[in-house]
Amino acid sequence: MTNRITELFDIRYPIVSGGMVWVSGWRLAAAVTAAGGLGLIGAGSMHPEVLREHIAKCREAVAGGTYGVNVPLMYPEIDTLMGIIAEEHVPVVFTSAGSPKKWTAWLHDRGIKVAHVVASSVFAAKCEAAGVDAVVAEGFEAGGHNGREETTTLCLIPAVRRATSLPLIAAGGIATGEAWLAAEALGAEGVQVGTRFALTIESSASDAFKRHCLNLGEGDTKLLLKKLSPTRLAPGAFRDAVERAESEGATPEQLRELLGKGRAKRGIFEGDLAEGELEIGQVAALLRGTDPVSAATVVADLVDTRRAALARLLN
Repeated sequence: MTNRITELFDIRYPIVSGGMVWVSGWRLAAAVTAAGGLGLIGAGSMHPEVLREHIAKCREAVAGGTYGVNVPLMYPEIDTLMGIIAEEHVPVVFTSAGSPKKWTAWLHDRGIKVAHVVASSVFAAKCEAAGVDAVVAEGFEAGGHNGREETTTLCLIPAVRRATSLPLIAAGGIATGEAWLAAEALGAEGVQVGTRFALTIESSASDAFKRHCLNLGEGDTKLLLKKLSPTRLAPGAFRDAVERAESEGATPEQLRELLGKGRAKRGIFEGDLAEGELEIGQVAALLRGTDPVSAATVVADLVDTRRAALARLLN
């Protein structure tokens, strides 16, 4: 399978694992890369020296394969983090949560390829102006932090395709080969998969979090915290508290106080299903009743089900 995404990142399949906080450590990134995709380390939940350790372990595990790091541009120690990425010769960086204009040229000067995550066609066009190598268009269905526009993937991908000529990766609600093929029909050349990789064996998420998310039904996730940063959450006592506060007209300051610090770590990494922030995508409902599998199994299933879906359409 060859297209602009596989050629850009020198990978076998145009499948990217999302760089998720408390989920995407070196084991998951390396497993996805070994299976033929592009594995990303999620820097958003790592102190700089922890990130350096994950990069070193991932680089050794992939033995020359392509891997990358996802960097939220609002990261408080962004200069230090970028310095580590350059020192460790990371080949690919996916940026998010901010403007790519400041860092893209800097990364390019150091031989690093850059993709940026957007939730609208307007920002996709700005990515092209900033010189990024590829754009990730992430729809409303995605887990964790989400775009304020609340545009679904089905609407976002063709809009972004019209707005830019950049290689395009679709994200948000993609967990099957059928969804991957649909994204291609809309103009995407690859897919970024979050939720399904978050619930794999190699994911850093706690077993309690994985079991909880593998038993969600349709409509169980909700997009909340819109006055701060829209975040899709699974059920739990903390989410109930957020819903009550928002229904009572809580201010951003009150919501920020309720959120506090370390909520995502408590929920995703430590498995506190009551008080933790449980971030996951809508597509978790399609996985209901299953058990965690390896990242390699997910990649193989995506490839096989896409191939089968294409064959059905052609017959």
